[in-house]
Amino acid sequence: MKIRFQSLLQYRLAALAGFATQIFWGFIRLMIFQAFYASAHHPMPMSVSDTVTYIWLGQAFLLLVPWNMDKEMMSVIRTGNVAYELLRPLDCYWYWFAKAIAFRTAPVALRAIPLFILAVPFFGMGLPPDIASLGGFFITLLFAVILSSAMTVLINNSLFWTISGEGIYRLLPSFMMILSGLIIPLPLFPEWLQFLIKILPFRGIIDSPFRFYLGQLQIIDLPGILIHQLIWTIVIIAAGRVLLFRGLKKITIQGG
Repeated sequence: MKIRFQSLLQYRLAALAGFATQIFWGFIRLMIFQAFYASAHHPMPMSVSDTVTYIWLGQAFLLLVPWNMDKEMMSVIRTGNVAYELLRPLDCYWYWFAKAIAFRTAPVALRAIPLFILAVPFFGMGLPPDIASLGGFFITLLFAVILSSAMTVLINNSLFWTISGEGIYRLLPSFMMILSGLIIPLPLFPEWLQFLIKILPFRGIIDSPFRFYLGQLQIIDLPGILIHQLIWTIVIIAAGRVLLFRGLKKITIQGG
Protein backbone atom coordinates (compact mmCIF):
# COMPACT_ATOMS: atom_id res chain seq x y z
CA MET A 1 0.00 0.00 0.00
CA LYS A 2 2.85 2.40 0.86
CA ILE A 3 4.54 1.94 -2.53
CA ARG A 4 1.25 2.35 -4.40
CA PHE A 5 0.44 5.46 -2.36
CA GLN A 6 3.83 7.01 -3.08
CA SER A 7 3.59 6.23 -6.80
CA LEU A 8 0.18 7.92 -6.99
CA LEU A 9 1.54 11.01 -5.24
CA GLN A 10 3.89 11.53 -8.19
CA TYR A 11 1.04 12.58 -10.49
CA ARG A 12 1.17 16.18 -9.29
CA LEU A 13 0.40 17.77 -12.66
CA ALA A 14 -2.73 15.62 -13.04
CA ALA A 15 -3.70 16.54 -9.49
CA LEU A 16 -3.24 20.25 -10.28
CA ALA A 17 -5.45 19.96 -13.37
CA GLY A 18 -8.04 18.02 -11.41
CA PHE A 19 -7.89 20.59 -8.60
CA ALA A 20 -8.58 23.45 -11.03
CA THR A 21 -11.47 21.49 -12.55
CA GLN A 22 -12.99 20.81 -9.14
CA ILE A 23 -12.78 24.51 -8.24
CA PHE A 24 -14.54 25.37 -11.51
CA TRP A 25 -17.33 22.83 -10.99
CA GLY A 26 -17.61 23.85 -7.35
CA PHE A 27 -18.53 27.39 -8.37
CA ILE A 28 -21.03 26.12 -10.93
CA ARG A 29 -22.71 23.96 -8.29
CA LEU A 30 -22.75 26.91 -5.90
CA MET A 31 -24.60 29.04 -8.45
CA ILE A 32 -27.14 26.26 -9.03
CA PHE A 33 -27.89 25.89 -5.33
CA GLN A 34 -27.97 29.64 -4.75
CA ALA A 35 -30.66 29.87 -7.43
CA PHE A 36 -32.47 26.94 -5.83
CA TYR A 37 -32.49 28.59 -2.39
CA ALA A 38 -33.48 31.96 -3.85
CA SER A 39 -36.59 30.43 -5.44
CA ALA A 40 -37.54 28.22 -2.47
CA HIS A 41 -40.77 29.13 -0.69
CA HIS A 42 -40.44 26.71 2.24
CA PRO A 43 -37.80 26.26 4.93
CA MET A 44 -34.94 24.01 3.82
CA PRO A 45 -33.45 21.22 5.98
CA MET A 46 -29.99 22.78 5.44
CA SER A 47 -28.96 26.41 5.64
CA VAL A 48 -27.26 28.11 2.71
CA SER A 49 -23.94 28.29 4.56
CA ASP A 50 -24.07 24.57 5.40
CA THR A 51 -24.85 23.76 1.78
CA VAL A 52 -21.88 25.82 0.60
CA THR A 53 -19.59 23.95 3.00
CA TYR A 54 -21.12 20.61 1.95
CA ILE A 55 -20.44 21.41 -1.72
CA TRP A 56 -16.78 22.27 -1.12
CA LEU A 57 -16.33 19.17 1.00
CA GLY A 58 -17.74 17.17 -1.91
CA GLN A 59 -15.23 18.75 -4.28
CA ALA A 60 -12.39 18.04 -1.86
CA PHE A 61 -13.31 14.38 -1.40
CA LEU A 62 -14.65 13.69 -4.89
CA LEU A 63 -12.18 10.87 -5.58
CA LEU A 64 -13.08 9.10 -2.36
CA VAL A 65 -16.31 7.97 -4.02
CA PRO A 66 -15.73 4.71 -5.98
CA TRP A 67 -17.24 6.02 -9.22
CA ASN A 68 -14.06 5.38 -11.23
CA MET A 69 -12.13 2.16 -11.74
CA ASP A 70 -8.45 1.51 -11.15
CA LYS A 71 -6.95 1.39 -14.66
CA GLU A 72 -4.01 -0.62 -13.39
CA MET A 73 -6.28 -3.33 -12.01
CA MET A 74 -8.32 -3.34 -15.21
CA SER A 75 -5.14 -3.96 -17.18
CA VAL A 76 -3.95 -6.70 -14.80
CA ILE A 77 -7.16 -8.70 -15.23
CA ARG A 78 -7.73 -8.04 -18.94
CA THR A 79 -4.17 -8.89 -20.03
CA GLY A 80 -3.87 -12.01 -17.89
CA ASN A 81 -1.14 -10.51 -15.72
CA VAL A 82 -3.30 -11.49 -12.79
CA ALA A 83 -1.30 -14.71 -12.95
CA TYR A 84 1.65 -12.83 -11.47
CA GLU A 85 -0.58 -11.61 -8.66
CA LEU A 86 -1.44 -15.21 -7.80
CA LEU A 87 2.25 -16.08 -7.45
CA ARG A 88 2.73 -13.62 -4.62
CA PRO A 89 2.95 -15.24 -1.15
CA LEU A 90 0.00 -13.31 0.24
CA ASP A 91 -3.76 -13.15 0.17
CA CYS A 92 -4.70 -11.68 -3.21
CA TYR A 93 -7.84 -9.99 -1.91
CA TRP A 94 -6.13 -8.11 0.91
CA TYR A 95 -3.28 -7.17 -1.43
CA TRP A 96 -5.79 -5.60 -3.80
CA PHE A 97 -7.62 -4.05 -0.86
CA ALA A 98 -4.42 -2.32 0.30
CA LYS A 99 -3.85 -1.00 -3.23
CA ALA A 100 -7.46 0.23 -3.30
CA ILE A 101 -6.89 2.23 -0.10
CA ALA A 102 -3.88 3.91 -1.71
CA PHE A 103 -5.88 4.47 -4.92
CA ARG A 104 -8.61 6.24 -2.95
CA THR A 105 -6.50 8.28 -0.54
CA ALA A 106 -3.45 9.53 -2.47
CA PRO A 107 -5.37 11.58 -5.10
CA VAL A 108 -7.66 12.93 -2.39
CA ALA A 109 -4.68 14.07 -0.31
CA LEU A 110 -3.21 15.92 -3.29
CA ARG A 111 -6.44 17.83 -3.96
CA ALA A 112 -8.24 18.16 -0.63
CA ILE A 113 -5.51 19.96 1.29
CA PRO A 114 -5.04 22.86 -1.18
CA LEU A 115 -8.80 23.09 -1.64
CA PHE A 116 -9.30 23.54 2.11
CA ILE A 117 -6.58 26.21 2.12
CA LEU A 118 -8.45 28.19 -0.56
CA ALA A 119 -12.10 27.41 0.19
CA VAL A 120 -12.13 28.23 3.90
CA PRO A 121 -10.84 31.82 3.70
CA PHE A 122 -12.03 32.76 0.21
CA PHE A 123 -14.93 30.58 -1.02
CA GLY A 124 -17.29 30.60 1.95
CA MET A 125 -16.46 27.15 3.31
CA GLY A 126 -17.04 26.88 7.05
CA LEU A 127 -15.18 25.00 9.76
CA PRO A 128 -16.59 22.42 12.20
CA PRO A 129 -18.46 24.15 15.06
CA ASP A 130 -16.56 22.28 17.77
CA ILE A 131 -13.88 19.68 18.47
CA ALA A 132 -16.46 16.90 18.84
CA SER A 133 -17.76 17.53 15.32
CA LEU A 134 -14.21 17.53 13.95
CA GLY A 135 -13.44 14.28 15.77
CA GLY A 136 -16.63 12.65 14.46
CA PHE A 137 -15.73 13.80 10.96
CA PHE A 138 -12.26 12.22 11.04
CA ILE A 139 -13.48 8.94 12.58
CA THR A 140 -16.31 8.48 10.09
CA LEU A 141 -14.00 9.57 7.26
CA LEU A 142 -11.59 6.77 8.20
CA PHE A 143 -14.42 4.24 8.06
CA ALA A 144 -15.56 5.82 4.78
CA VAL A 145 -12.13 5.14 3.24
CA ILE A 146 -12.36 1.47 4.25
CA LEU A 147 -15.93 1.20 2.92
CA SER A 148 -15.00 2.89 -0.35
CA SER A 149 -11.97 0.61 -0.77
CA ALA A 150 -14.13 -2.47 -0.25
CA MET A 151 -16.49 -1.22 -2.97
CA THR A 152 -13.51 -0.56 -5.26
CA VAL A 153 -12.23 -4.12 -4.91
CA LEU A 154 -15.74 -5.50 -5.49
CA ILE A 155 -16.04 -3.48 -8.69
CA ASN A 156 -12.58 -4.57 -9.84
CA ASN A 157 -13.46 -8.22 -9.23
CA SER A 158 -16.48 -7.89 -11.51
CA LEU A 159 -14.03 -7.56 -14.42
CA PHE A 160 -13.59 -11.34 -14.38
CA TRP A 161 -17.05 -11.56 -16.01
CA THR A 162 -16.89 -8.61 -18.42
CA ILE A 163 -15.00 -8.02 -21.63
CA SER A 164 -13.79 -4.48 -20.99
CA GLY A 165 -15.39 -3.20 -17.82
CA GLU A 166 -16.51 -0.03 -19.60
CA GLY A 167 -20.18 -0.81 -19.02
CA ILE A 168 -19.74 -0.86 -15.27
CA TYR A 169 -17.50 2.20 -15.47
CA ARG A 170 -20.25 4.13 -17.29
CA LEU A 171 -23.09 2.90 -15.08
CA LEU A 172 -21.55 3.47 -11.66
CA PRO A 173 -21.17 7.28 -11.51
CA SER A 174 -24.89 7.94 -11.62
CA PHE A 175 -25.63 5.74 -8.62
CA MET A 176 -22.53 6.48 -6.58
CA MET A 177 -22.60 10.24 -6.91
CA ILE A 178 -26.33 10.71 -6.36
CA LEU A 179 -26.87 8.24 -3.51
CA SER A 180 -23.73 9.28 -1.62
CA GLY A 181 -24.73 12.94 -1.51
CA LEU A 182 -22.01 14.14 -3.85
CA ILE A 183 -24.42 15.74 -6.36
CA ILE A 184 -27.24 16.79 -4.05
CA PRO A 185 -26.84 16.86 -0.25
CA LEU A 186 -28.92 13.96 1.06
CA PRO A 187 -30.95 16.10 3.53
CA LEU A 188 -32.42 17.90 0.49
CA PHE A 189 -33.90 14.69 -0.92
CA PRO A 190 -37.68 14.11 -0.55
CA GLU A 191 -38.84 12.70 2.76
CA TRP A 192 -40.18 9.52 1.13
CA LEU A 193 -36.65 8.68 -0.09
CA GLN A 194 -34.86 9.27 3.20
CA PHE A 195 -35.52 5.80 4.63
CA LEU A 196 -34.03 4.07 1.58
CA ILE A 197 -31.05 6.45 1.50
CA LYS A 198 -30.30 5.76 5.16
CA ILE A 199 -30.26 2.00 4.59
CA LEU A 200 -27.99 1.98 1.52
CA PRO A 201 -24.21 2.03 2.08
CA PHE A 202 -23.41 5.06 -0.06
CA ARG A 203 -24.23 7.71 2.54
CA GLY A 204 -21.46 6.26 4.69
CA ILE A 205 -18.85 7.49 2.21
CA ILE A 206 -19.84 11.14 1.82
CA ASP A 207 -22.94 12.27 3.68
CA SER A 208 -22.21 10.88 7.15
CA PRO A 209 -18.71 12.39 7.53
CA PHE A 210 -19.84 15.70 6.02
CA ARG A 211 -22.77 16.07 8.40
CA PHE A 212 -20.48 15.51 11.36
CA TYR A 213 -18.25 18.23 9.93
CA LEU A 214 -21.26 20.57 9.76
CA GLY A 215 -22.35 19.72 13.29
CA GLN A 216 -25.69 18.31 12.10
CA LEU A 217 -24.77 14.95 13.64
CA GLN A 218 -23.62 14.75 17.24
CA ILE A 219 -21.32 12.39 19.10
CA ILE A 220 -24.38 10.51 20.33
CA ASP A 221 -25.05 9.61 16.67
CA LEU A 222 -21.53 8.28 16.14
CA PRO A 223 -22.06 4.63 17.22
CA GLY A 224 -25.03 4.21 14.88
CA ILE A 225 -23.15 5.72 11.93
CA LEU A 226 -20.08 3.55 12.57
CA ILE A 227 -22.21 0.42 12.86
CA HIS A 228 -23.87 1.26 9.53
CA GLN A 229 -20.47 1.74 7.86
CA LEU A 230 -18.98 -1.35 9.48
CA ILE A 231 -21.85 -3.69 8.59
CA TRP A 232 -21.81 -2.64 4.95
CA THR A 233 -18.02 -2.91 4.84
CA ILE A 234 -18.17 -6.50 6.14
CA VAL A 235 -20.94 -7.39 3.67
CA ILE A 236 -19.09 -5.89 0.70
CA ILE A 237 -15.77 -7.48 1.69
CA ALA A 238 -17.50 -10.87 1.96
CA ALA A 239 -19.10 -10.35 -1.47
CA GLY A 240 -15.76 -9.28 -2.91
CA ARG A 241 -13.98 -12.35 -1.59
CA VAL A 242 -16.67 -14.65 -2.95
CA LEU A 243 -16.52 -12.92 -6.33
CA LEU A 244 -12.73 -13.17 -6.40
CA PHE A 245 -12.79 -16.86 -5.43
CA ARG A 246 -15.29 -17.69 -8.15
CA GLY A 247 -13.41 -15.62 -10.70
CA LEU A 248 -10.03 -17.21 -9.99
CA LYS A 249 -11.56 -20.66 -9.94
CA LYS A 250 -12.85 -20.30 -13.51
CA ILE A 251 -10.15 -18.10 -15.03
CA THR A 252 -8.07 -19.48 -17.91
CA ILE A 253 -4.86 -17.70 -18.89
CA GLN A 254 -3.22 -18.52 -22.20
CA GLY A 255 0.18 -17.46 -23.47
CA GLY A 256 3.72 -17.54 -22.23
